[in-house]
Amino acid sequence: MNIIPRPQVVVTGNEYFVLSYQVRIIVDAACGSEVYSHAKLLGKDIQLKLGYNLSITKGEADTSCIYLTQAKAMKSEEYKLTIDVKGIRIEGGSSAGILYGIQSLRQVIAMEGAVLPYLCVEDYPDIPNRGYYFDVTRGRIPTLSYLKKLVEKLSYYKINQLQLYVEHSFLFKDLSEVWRDDTPLTGEDILELDAYCKQYHVELIPSLSSFGHLYKLLSTKTYASLCELEDSDKQPFSFDDRMDHHTVDVTNAGSLSLIKQLIEEYLPLFSSRYFNICADETFDLGKGRSKKQADQTGVNSMYIKYVRELCEYLVDKGKTPMFWGDIVKGFPEAIKELPEETICLNWGYSRCEGEESAKVLAKAGAVQYLCPGVAGWNQFINFIDASYENISRMCSYAHKYQAIGVLNTDWGDFGHINHPEFSITGIIFGAAFSWNHRILDKDDMKAQISRLEFEDSSLSFVHNVAMLSENSVFDWLYAVRYMEMDSKGKSEEEKKHLLTSVNFDEVKAANDTINQGILQLYRNLKHLDTSKRDQVKPYIVAAEGMVLFNTIGATLCKELYGTDNEAAVAAKNLAEQLEHWFYAYKEVWRTVSRESELFRIQNVILWYADKLRESEI
Repeated sequence: MNIIPRPQVVVTGNEYFVLSYQVRIIVDAACGSEVYSHAKLLGKDIQLKLGYNLSITKGEADTSCIYLTQAKAMKSEEYKLTIDVKGIRIEGGSSAGILYGIQSLRQVIAMEGAVLPYLCVEDYPDIPNRGYYFDVTRGRIPTLSYLKKLVEKLSYYKINQLQLYVEHSFLFKDLSEVWRDDTPLTGEDILELDAYCKQYHVELIPSLSSFGHLYKLLSTKTYASLCELEDSDKQPFSFDDRMDHHTVDVTNAGSLSLIKQLIEEYLPLFSSRYFNICADETFDLGKGRSKKQADQTGVNSMYIKYVRELCEYLVDKGKTPMFWGDIVKGFPEAIKELPEETICLNWGYSRCEGEESAKVLAKAGAVQYLCPGVAGWNQFINFIDASYENISRMCSYAHKYQAIGVLNTDWGDFGHINHPEFSITGIIFGAAFSWNHRILDKDDMKAQISRLEFEDSSLSFVHNVAMLSENSVFDWLYAVRYMEMDSKGKSEEEKKHLLTSVNFDEVKAANDTINQGILQLYRNLKHLDTSKRDQVKPYIVAAEGMVLFNTIGATLCKELYGTDNEAAVAAKNLAEQLEHWFYAYKEVWRTVSRESELFRIQNVILWYADKLRESEI
């Protein structure tokens, strides 16, 4: 039985129950209004999948009904789903457990239609906190309607936490200098999303950058004085530098005061008991304005003192603080200096991520989440196989070292070029392996996701997308870094070294593979349910972008540096193709995202179009 996440226990029978239009959904009289809303969700899905509506009522079970009831002996998220001659019965330890039973039933209906095999599912999560972390700062700010659809999807796969990564993309009342060129989220957006999350038993956890990664804040005229490095307001924008710099000067009392002010404004919008202060990648700490203090007390001491102050501030407000563990894992004993409630978010994103940091932090007494990634940043299409390897490993460490949560991350480095919906396969890997400690085979998982998520009868959709993702030669990271060498005043020799370091001899074979993959995507359309076919165009557009940039790199390498290869084409024609492609890309962007930083991606595209034309003169 293809239920994701895989239930702890599934027993199937040889007979069938017919879910006819005469079946009623009956909510036990003792259940509250939340369960009625879950019953409506089930009824709406049955109408969509089977074409007829079921009536909903409240009372005792009768023959051949769908009966929803709460079982006090069960744990909160535990449920039991039974399909037999008496009908369908869902028991949950709470309304959340009942909802998860409904989500499993929805998946059974999606696979089997109206004739459902007898089965008994007994299920509960191995890890209590199962989250998804979505970057809404460094490129994309999603529309509220997209975020609501995301919440529905997370709940469908039994994910119970969502965090939105915010540096500057919220409309803080006194920071117009920060968001004046953006399309930020508002307080009303957050309140609406928080309420919507609660309907689906997803906890919306605030996450606010408070230490490093504060590019826009610390690049303003008003707040540049709080930046560790001087003249941050005078530097031109750089995707690369935004990632590596812009840490607050902890020796300036105004830094902590400002961050507390932002937290004070942001915190009341959320009903969550948690708050993530981030505090990761503080690369510049002790290298600029705070160097004198660092020389006296040490960078590690400065780091933990600042984090402790923020954590204690949140604890005093009745909140449980979270922070990223990349810095403190270098001196893990410092965990003991933080409030005992503090949660360390231990991230690692490589295919072969090791368990050492999980082991070290566990030994130091850290309460931790393990945080893998969906492998989409800097890519047109997410690396599916890499995300499987990373997420399965990190989830296994979470089970091994008794982590209390798994937080699956989705970053937007270098403009968030990839379409957010491309992360769904990685999201499902995280949902599956955090709920149930048994790690399923990669190819089996890809086939199951193809069938359940994309309703692909050929079971090949995710496999095809995974193949596409592996064929970027001149990828977005290299393209951006090559472009930014101009603004950084790099020499022609340095630029030549970067571009010629890419093996463009691989481009023709890679592009042939991508083009075959695009053809396969078109062929896939007939195997997908009509409701899922609109998800194909974004993949095709992204794949076409991969072909274009592979070819752009090869062409510029030939035109500028005389490195011949068979993938190079006429530069002027290529510039026109790029501009036409970007029109389609913008259409796809706007289906899920606000304008946000689309203009920054446009700057890259136009630079390359102009560069191609110049190279042919």
